[in-house]
Order: sequence, then C-alpha cells, then structure tokens
Amino acid sequence: MVKRGSVAVVAAGLVLAVGGCGGGTDEETGASGKASAKPTPTRPPSKELVKWVGEMCVQTSALKDLRAESAADLKQIRNPDEAGSDAQFFAVSYLSRTPLAVDDVESALTDLDPSGVPAADRLRNALLKKVKGVADHLDEVSPIDAVDDAEGIVADVDKRVQSLTPPQPDLLALTKKDPQLAAAYKRAEQCAPGWNPDEEAASPSPDPTGPLPKAADGKNIDACSDGECEVLVTSPVWITANGVDVHVTPGDDSVTFETPSSVMRLGGQGGVAKWGDDLKATVVAQNKDGTVLKFTIP
Repeated sequence: MVKRGSVAVVAAGLVLAVGGCGGGTDEETGASGKASAKPTPTRPPSKELVKWVGEMCVQTSALKDLRAESAADLKQIRNPDEAGSDAQFFAVSYLSRTPLAVDDVESALTDLDPSGVPAADRLRNALLKKVKGVADHLDEVSPIDAVDDAEGIVADVDKRVQSLTPPQPDLLALTKKDPQLAAAYKRAEQCAPGWNPDEEAASPSPDPTGPLPKAADGKNIDACSDGECEVLVTSPVWITANGVDVHVTPGDDSVTFETPSSVMRLGGQGGVAKWGDDLKATVVAQNKDGTVLKFTIP
C-alpha cells in the first residue's frame, strides 16, 4: 500500500523534470532557428574573376557575331541575283577574313589564365578545344580555292563556323550554381545585354560628307615600310608595309585590300584587315573622298 505523501513527492518530481526539459528545448530551438535564418554573406568577387568572366563574354559574343556574319555571307554567295558576277570575289574575301576571326578568338582563349572556378575552367577548355579544331581546319583552306567552287568551299567553312556554339552548361547556367561567378558576371560590363566594345574604343565617326581627318603621315606611303604608319589613300595604290605588299582600293563606302593570295573588302570606320602576325590595317575613317588607314604590326 502506497502512502499519499509518497505519491505527492513523485508527482512533484515529474512536474519539475518535465518543466526543466521543456525550458531547455525551447531555448536551444530558438537559438538554432536564429542561426539558420541568417543568410551566409557572399564575398565580393576578385578583380581577376570579374576580368576573366568579362573576357569569356567578349569571346562568346565574338563567336555569335561570327556565326551570324558567316551565314549572311553564304546566303549572299548563294543568291546569284544579289552576288552576281561578284560571287567569287565575295567568297575570296570571306575565306580571307573568317580564319583570322577564328584565330583571334583562339588566341584570346589561349591567353586566358585559369579562373580558379573548376566548372568555369572546364567551360573555357571545352570552348577552346572547339575553336582550335575549326582554326586548324581553316589553316588548310586557301582563298584561291573559291575560284573553282565558291559556294561549296564557303558552305563547308560556314558549317564549321556554325559549330562554334558555347558548350553546355554555358557561362550563364554556371552562374546559377556559383554565387562568386554570379557576382562576377553581374559586375563585368562586357556581359551586360547590348554591350558594344566599339562604343568605348572607337571615337565618333566623321561626317561621311565632310572632310576626312588628317593622317599622321599624309599621303606618304613610304612611311609604311616599317609596318607602322597612318596614311591618306584617295586612289588605288600599292603599299608595302613590313614586307607585305598590299593593293589598296578606296571606294565610296568600302576599302578593298588585295595581296597575291587574298582579297578583303571592309566597309566604314573600325574595319580591320590582318595578314597573320606580319601586318594589320585599321580603317580610321572612310568616305567618298578616300580613306585614312593605320598600319601596325600585331
């Protein structure tokens, strides 16, 4: 037989035990809740990562533009009503310009140091492999090949150019998984929609009906012999620069560059022609009166 006094003591002990456990649990839960609700701050991306992401956006954009231009050139060559007797000329010009554009992207990606983000570096390596494969093939293509089969050779090159799409997952997809990449992507101005590098690098275009700007070397084409000059060209002329012989023909809205193995036609300010690592020509200004050209060694 249990005494009433004993029951009271046991009951009181149970109440204290339950109360003590409940109080401790509420306090711990509250502290844990506060900790889990507090977001983990994201470190600002390094300048190096922002620069890396920006350069990847530049090269991705360059390949996108190249694909669009290549498709447009092929369409023009295939349309006899538009290209007419100039189909071969357009094809030779296309085969002179396109390998240089691919080489420029390959060079930029090769020079890009590791980002420090494994997934991003894998993306860069995969894209570089694609570009290098196309560049190696185009090294075996000569502009002269267009004389025999303009449409066929350009179609083959265009097919390879169209393959130069970003590997998946692309850079934008990677930013959704990596906060540091996302922050760098947001800060890189080259990744902003509608970014145009020419808006920063190029000076305002001269009035096409107004006078051309003064060239540093005037009409003295002999100043180009060492590969560095800025000259005014108002009529067809041969220019020898750094050992490269280039025939320059200015038009109302374009400039044509011819060498024994290539033909390139550029329109308007900012156009660039390159002959390997030997010479580069930039169209400083262009109108009906002639063109101002700047020759440099790349």
